[in-house]
Amino acid sequence: MDKQTKIYIGAFLVLIFGFIYLKSTEKKPVNWFPSYVSKHKIPYGTFVLRKEMPNLFPNKIEEVHTPPYIYLEDSTRVGTYFFVDEALNFGDSEFLRLLKFVERGNDVFISTHGIQIDTLNFKTERLVSKNLDEKVIFKFKNKIFKGKEYTFDKPFVNHVFTKIDTLNTTVLGISGYVNAKGERTEEGVNFVKFSYGKGHFYFHTFPEVFTNYNILKSPNQQHAANVLSYLREDLPILWDAYYKTGKTKITSPIYYLLNSKYLKWAYYTTLIGILFFIIFEGKRKQRSIPIILPLKNQTIAFTRTIANMYFEKQEHKNIAEHKISYLLEFIRTKLHIPTTIIDTTFYKYVASRSGNSYESVAKLFQFCEQIHLKNQITSDELVKLNKMIEKFKKTIQYGK
Repeated sequence: MDKQTKIYIGAFLVLIFGFIYLKSTEKKPVNWFPSYVSKHKIPYGTFVLRKEMPNLFPNKIEEVHTPPYIYLEDSTRVGTYFFVDEALNFGDSEFLRLLKFVERGNDVFISTHGIQIDTLNFKTERLVSKNLDEKVIFKFKNKIFKGKEYTFDKPFVNHVFTKIDTLNTTVLGISGYVNAKGERTEEGVNFVKFSYGKGHFYFHTFPEVFTNYNILKSPNQQHAANVLSYLREDLPILWDAYYKTGKTKITSPIYYLLNSKYLKWAYYTTLIGILFFIIFEGKRKQRSIPIILPLKNQTIAFTRTIANMYFEKQEHKNIAEHKISYLLEFIRTKLHIPTTIIDTTFYKYVASRSGNSYESVAKLFQFCEQIHLKNQITSDELVKLNKMIEKFKKTIQYGK
């Protein structure tokens, strides 16, 4: 290597490490990701709201880390189920549990964009402003709030209700746009109370009001307090910690590394160092790599041979046992559910994660148990088992 080449390499290394230094010391940009997680202190987290909840509601504040379908299996649950997130999509069976929960005299509060609930005849759509100089405003219908209006200075998708059940619904708040002259243009309902059985649903389409950014920005924290004032103080708050856009905990080592500024750049520096090592050391020591032809794929031929062997010997029982073993392996790898114990709790978890009904899941595994107990089975029973397993897997892939 001549002197000139060494100078170029040295200059290149100085530029690389200079760039890394500048990047590692620059101010970290604000994370505007809408996580709505109670542990996150970023602008669109809900750390402040969760911390202040015990002051607003003297009864117990319970965080629910399981889906409502599982949590509300216990019919003795009482409280106000509190949902705040960017988007929420309940399954039919899960929303039925919420309906029964409210019917018993409890409340459900849902603050999210784009609430579409056909069961209760609620529809929303985006409220669009045609003028660039307009700003969004929020206000309440209740005269006790003296018609005070609140604004939000960050861009967001403003949704309003276009369809409601007027017989059982009370309008609590509206949202709209005001132009530079103070004139009202577009306007719509964004906060309602729906009576169902002995309880109530509260539907709200502006979840940003509960984020750290809005609560810490005076006087908008009063807007959040006014919304929460409609909730009952005699019921505990069941804070939903399951349906959240952001991650509530670290899920991988790489996620942890990249979330720390110093660890991230240490990781990048290590990668660059490894790259240089490969370039300079590998060039000197690498030998020619012989061409090795891949082995011929004999899987299909082997499968046909084994299948013919079982078919000729009429060993339907062995085939069925293999199919049941493959089904359990499928559940462990695809649905991440342990198969050590097959009981009613197992049926519930499989049903909730696969999209199948509890009855069909129970019927499938009860039939598998019948096959286990038999010494021999008929070809019709084997065909029946195969159809039930295929139907179970198709529901996971394509839905009902």
